[in-house]
Amino acid sequence: MTALERVVTFSALASGERLDKVIVTELAELSRTHIQRLIEDGFVQVDGRMMTKPAQRLEHPATISVHIPPAAPAGTQPEDIPLDIVFENDDLLVINKPAGMVVHPAAGHFGGTLVNAVLGYNLDLEGVGDEQRPGIVHRLDKDTSGLIVVAKNDLAHRELQRQFKDRQVEKVYLALLDGHPPSDTGRIEATIGRDLKDRKRMAVVSERHGRPAITEYKTVEKFHDYTLVEAHLLTGRTHQIRLHFAYLKCPLVGDTVYGRHKPTFPLHRHFLHAARLAFQLPGSGKTMTFTAPLPEELQNVLETLRR
Repeated sequence: MTALERVVTFSALASGERLDKVIVTELAELSRTHIQRLIEDGFVQVDGRMMTKPAQRLEHPATISVHIPPAAPAGTQPEDIPLDIVFENDDLLVINKPAGMVVHPAAGHFGGTLVNAVLGYNLDLEGVGDEQRPGIVHRLDKDTSGLIVVAKNDLAHRELQRQFKDRQVEKVYLALLDGHPPSDTGRIEATIGRDLKDRKRMAVVSERHGRPAITEYKTVEKFHDYTLVEAHLLTGRTHQIRLHFAYLKCPLVGDTVYGRHKPTFPLHRHFLHAARLAFQLPGSGKTMTFTAPLPEELQNVLETLRR
């Protein structure tokens, strides 16, 4: 627990109610959406066991502990940070995010985020969707580069969220793996949830403790000790690609969290790039495909391996 984290512990009766509703009754100062997010992110324990499903019903008397991280300061500030804008219309922005940039403010990252940069570019986005994450429809890890879409109004935000939820968005990544997967093409199905021992990490877990996750991949290029693959996400779980390839025992190059603690290649980030994104434009229904080339530091890695 950090110095600024608050923990609320209370006893609950066997009500048969959903876990999120039980907590809302006890912590009226938090919205149900906020509580659902805390549960999904592994910040709630029932009798010492982490819960990740807001709809879980409380069938027995229990002790519930809710860890409440420090909130980001109210009113995210616009910042003058350059953006690589791939596409823009009245409804959305498609941005090529650099590695090293956090998508939205959170504990430890209250400035310098993509949201700060987007608000600096267009202050009208303030309050679209979520006041702490205005315009954000999906996320990329800090050290993942590539394409991300940002909604400019609530209607576009809801429509884009629907497409992501209904798996109508094509999300294709390029990843360099340490080693070789068991086949040149494949489909990985492994449930992902919060690591039961460390809330800051995700893990491949049992169906009881996580959510289904599916990644399809195909080999683009083989090297002696490495494989460049194209990964197609059919679901959008946190750290999904990184975990799924670590599960196959060929983790991403540079991933010191789920892969080699000592990188096998001198790269100061993991080799993962959101290279292609396709979806229907809100309002028109026209499907558009956007691409982003590999950043120079990743392209240099491949050129070195080809020598």
